[in-house]
Amino acid sequence: MGMRYIKLSDLEVYKIAREISNVAWKIYGSLNWQEKKVFGDQHLESADSIGANIAEGYGRFHYLDKIKFYYNARGSLFECQHWTELMEEREIGDSELLVALKKLLTKEEVKLNNFISSTYKSRNKGNILRLVERNK
Repeated sequence: MGMRYIKLSDLEVYKIAREISNVAWKIYGSLNWQEKKVFGDQHLESADSIGANIAEGYGRFHYLDKIKFYYNARGSLFECQHWTELMEEREIGDSELLVALKKLLTKEEVKLNNFISSTYKSRNKGNILRLVERNK
């Protein structure tokens, strides 16, 4: 009985990150040139960085390497929340999209924290499987 590999694109935490990127891109498109330079560029980079760091961490072998990138994703998530809240306070961008993005970011925060926790808890799983295989 082999272990089942879960594709990156099947991870809920990654799917939500991609959705965040797509909504952030729509918000970016609604901004004028000055708003894009002051808010939009950093907002979009932080949104895209969430999924990028999850992807890079998922491709790493050692659990500590994975977790490092997942923490980077969480930092980008908090940065994206910051820019989203500032844009909302200053009435910049599409207000409905900003509200939708805030909901996604809140959902992703929980999912990402749980993903980090489960990665940490599974750190010995690989060692146990190797011991079982070795003792056969």
